[in-house]
Amino acid sequence: MPTPPPPGMPDDPVAAALAECRFALVAAALFSGLLSILALAGAIYMLQVYDRVLTSRSVPTLVGLTLALAGALLIQGVLDIVRQRLLARIGAMVDRRLAVQVYALSVTIPVRVGARADAMQPSRDLDAVRGFVSSLGPTVFFDLPWTPVFIVLCFALHPWIGVAVLAGCLHLFAITLMTERATRGPMAIAAREAATRAVIAEASRRNAETIAAMGMRQALAERYGEVSSRLLRASDAATDAVSAYGTVSRILRLALQSGILGLGALLVLMEQATPGVMIAASILMGRALAPIEQAVAHWKSFVAARLGWRRLRDTIRALPDQPEVLALPLPRRTLTLDQVVCAAPGSREPILNGISLSLLAGQALGVIGPSASGKSTLARVMAGVWVPLRGSVRLDGAAFGQWSDEARGRFVGYLPQDIGLFDGTVAENIARFRPGAQAGDVVAAAEASGADAMIRSLPAGYDTRIGEGGVTLSGGQRQRVALARALYGQPFLVILDEPNANLDMEGEAAVTQAIRHVRERGGVAVVVAHRPSAIAAVDMVAVVREGHLQALGPRDEVLKRVTVTHRGGGRP
Repeated sequence: MPTPPPPGMPDDPVAAALAECRFALVAAALFSGLLSILALAGAIYMLQVYDRVLTSRSVPTLVGLTLALAGALLIQGVLDIVRQRLLARIGAMVDRRLAVQVYALSVTIPVRVGARADAMQPSRDLDAVRGFVSSLGPTVFFDLPWTPVFIVLCFALHPWIGVAVLAGCLHLFAITLMTERATRGPMAIAAREAATRAVIAEASRRNAETIAAMGMRQALAERYGEVSSRLLRASDAATDAVSAYGTVSRILRLALQSGILGLGALLVLMEQATPGVMIAASILMGRALAPIEQAVAHWKSFVAARLGWRRLRDTIRALPDQPEVLALPLPRRTLTLDQVVCAAPGSREPILNGISLSLLAGQALGVIGPSASGKSTLARVMAGVWVPLRGSVRLDGAAFGQWSDEARGRFVGYLPQDIGLFDGTVAENIARFRPGAQAGDVVAAAEASGADAMIRSLPAGYDTRIGEGGVTLSGGQRQRVALARALYGQPFLVILDEPNANLDMEGEAAVTQAIRHVRERGGVAVVVAHRPSAIAAVDMVAVVREGHLQALGPRDEVLKRVTVTHRGGGRP
């Protein structure tokens, strides 16, 4: 059963976005109605030529009718262009309305759902919806309501003509339903495999150097090829179904059009209709069947858009935007963890079990322990990246959830193991891409991290573009820029996960000085480390093992105890 939307949230965000374009949609529908009416011009022209001009042999009547037809066709062409442009604008408006939410999903999914979900799927779903709305596909739904009108007109010409056209419409509707049944499964499989292929491609792009150095390209290419094969098989099945039923519907329409001419000729011979009626019936039948045939032709893109719409709706419902919260003052006193139990996003298997500790302003905590003990998970919890399964993380007594992500970013600085710089200038990365960032604050953060001289030595200094991931910088330079970003704005809580992993002795000294600077200005620093040099400036040490807090206390006392325990072969 679908998750109900939170209070105040639209039941269907995509439908809500389309509702904002209702005037443009109504205009497009009206244009479609006018186009359907103008489509009668050809039938009326042929009816008048056969029944009036040929019998009266009046050239002025023929000229007048021809000019009227030319005018109708000109107006039809203009309306068609305007309608298509309207649909393109509607697609752009839907994209604009949902783009920020979709981007938010792409950064929320990894930390809320984890690796089992494709963070880029909402973006592809929005592209599918926008692509369909901007195409000729929606015109099918605008034109379909006019099909009964054309059928009634065919009955007006002659009952047997109406019966023949109605039978043809019913057959084409049956073909449309069979197309739906034949494409539903393959399209769902194709969407899933396309997402898997995109994930492999993105991971390979990020790790291209590792792949090249370790000879992994062939193995990963085979894996990519297997996914591509499944994708192509599903896509081919959907395409084959659409093309096969589309061909059947097209042949059926041609046969019906010829049959209507034959039926009309028979009625003429039986003196139950005129030659004009015969030709007009053929044209009206074509107009009656065209929307149904177009529906079959556009069915694949319609199914893709429908799947994207549903996924996007369900994802936005499951991961709604944060509600507005009261703007609390910036924390200044304490960081407290109370019986925190935490698992990786999308998992219920705890990595941390019952972690409790408290730090006061001006203190710094070093977190040590063996690999895979939960140290980085503890850093993520303290930074608000991962949400605990149980327990709470509080600043000045207020739980993290009482601040929005944007507000929390004003007083939290975080240096993860995977640094994650962005394409832009050094200054933009340090300032966290905040608009209106002051140059003085950027330089102050760089000086606090010991990176100012290094940055000034770059070709364009603080305005040097570093490329995606900071590709133009060395590992140590990236680490220093990321440390400056963590210190930007003098945040109360600074969390550093392996801050000296890529640094030389000078860089390590800069990290130590940065920790001292945080303490001196009354902040709280947390440093996850393997190397003892990283915790030279802390006053407290926590030992984490197998997700539990094994020891917590003053640095020298805990380190002495850990050293004695290790020498004795025991566990701390």
